[in-house]
Amino acid sequence: MIYTVTFNPSLDYIVSVSDFKLGLTNRTDSELLLPGGKGINVSTVLQNLGIANTAFGFTAGFVGEEVRKEVEQLGVKAEFISLDEGVSRINLKLKSIDGTEINGRGPKIPREAVDALMTQLDRLDDTLVLAGSIPASMPDDIYQKIMERLDGRDVRIVVDATKDLLLNVLGHHPFLIKPNNHELGDIFGVKLSEREEVVPYAKKLQEKGAVNVLVSMAGKGAVLLAEDGSVYAAEAPKGTLKNGVGAGDSMVAGFLAGYGESGDYEHAFRMGLAAGSASAFSEQLATKDEIKKVYETC
Repeated sequence: MIYTVTFNPSLDYIVSVSDFKLGLTNRTDSELLLPGGKGINVSTVLQNLGIANTAFGFTAGFVGEEVRKEVEQLGVKAEFISLDEGVSRINLKLKSIDGTEINGRGPKIPREAVDALMTQLDRLDDTLVLAGSIPASMPDDIYQKIMERLDGRDVRIVVDATKDLLLNVLGHHPFLIKPNNHELGDIFGVKLSEREEVVPYAKKLQEKGAVNVLVSMAGKGAVLLAEDGSVYAAEAPKGTLKNGVGAGDSMVAGFLAGYGESGDYEHAFRMGLAAGSASAFSEQLATKDEIKKVYETC
């Protein structure tokens, strides 16, 4: 079983406005309401690929109940911890205005809720995905504490996070990390725009403890440094960008699905690239058929 953790789930209200005018009343041309958060995105694509998984996280208020409902309707097993106070966030995404977003803050997460999550994690025996930023109300070393708690349990841990949040867990040897090229460049204070430029810096993260390093590069494709020393790099499949939200999360889901099928890193890499691209080419997160179609072109 694959488990995902989303510390700050949301309802994503995705709208397009063809002729947006600041300071005036605008009408939407299209609207879409989806459960959001990086871990939930991974869960959604895994479920679309037919892989059973469980979503952990914290929800609050009427928005939180809707998040739970939407996630369960997708077929994902939702084991969110309900908070007594606050309301889960609603994120507004104006997809027709250069990807403009307004993200909510979400509820405060008390210590007892964090302890309850830790208890949930004690039963893990397979793969755990930790994705996204940490709310200000949570301890900033929560990723480290989770990995310390699971040390020696033979649990594959995937971390999709930025800067110090990522660097601080490398000593616990995460099975997979997935920075994008900009995040990787920020870590080392360099600009990385080409696939060959990514390799030496991804190798540095591997030397610091990451087992596999998968770097997403949007339209430039992706690069994988695998634990067996192999390096895989490919340009992005051709297609029309419709929605960049969740493409990186889809890549994580595709990689895990591919690796689970075969244990082969080349197949896992191609599945990750196909899933990420298929979601970028779709109005929503990619379906199995969409991913399969793109995979054939990778």
